[in-house]
Amino acid sequence: MKGYIYELTMNTTTIRAVFFDLDGTLLPMDQSVFLKEYLKRLAIFVAPHGIAPDKMVEATMSATEYMIRNDGSKYNKEVFWENFFRLVGEERDDLVDITDEFYLGKFKEVKDHVGTNPLARDIVRAAGQKGRKVVLATNPVFPMAAQLERISWIGLEESDFEFITSYDNSKYCKPNPDYYREICEKVGVAPEECLMIGNDERDDMKAASEAGMRCFLITDCRIMSDHFVWTGERGSFEQALHMLERL
Repeated sequence: MKGYIYELTMNTTTIRAVFFDLDGTLLPMDQSVFLKEYLKRLAIFVAPHGIAPDKMVEATMSATEYMIRNDGSKYNKEVFWENFFRLVGEERDDLVDITDEFYLGKFKEVKDHVGTNPLARDIVRAAGQKGRKVVLATNPVFPMAAQLERISWIGLEESDFEFITSYDNSKYCKPNPDYYREICEKVGVAPEECLMIGNDERDDMKAASEAGMRCFLITDCRIMSDHFVWTGERGSFEQALHMLERL
């Protein structure tokens, strides 16, 4: 592990921004369990408003796939709702408000199905040393309310980050490298000046490195790729914290 720390520390390019993934990185979780519990609660919440739970889950998953393939011509929120309404067969503006209400309320119950991370605040603080910008680079398939709710589960808040991606403010998703390039433009840094820390070999390591970033793979909740193997810097969350403290 010391070799990885040395390589990142001694690289001649100055790190001006540190990007963090959320799910499985700052927030420990089994993503399949999280997704199941989230969708179940969302479907139950929306059902009294006229959409059957099975239809709600199917349309949400399918519309999310369209967001993931977004080509940058529209914000992810627009892509999601256009395709969601097409899939359910009707356009209802009230559903946007209804789901917003869910993320501000019942979504909190999903917290019981994810892990805890007492080091989350420490690592974000370490990343921000020496004037570095800290970005929450979580896949922007949720509204901002859902992003803020999830970081609250590990003792973080909006002010801890320079920028947080959400479906409201992003036009790309992981694993598109343009997702990372778009953030760099927004926060005023070059990809080569950024360090991406995540747990997903494809979405975080492959995509960010293709955008030109340096990367560190968190192995605690590692998501492996069938088509890409990360051979660069890696380690536990605690080891990532020690690396940042020395960076």
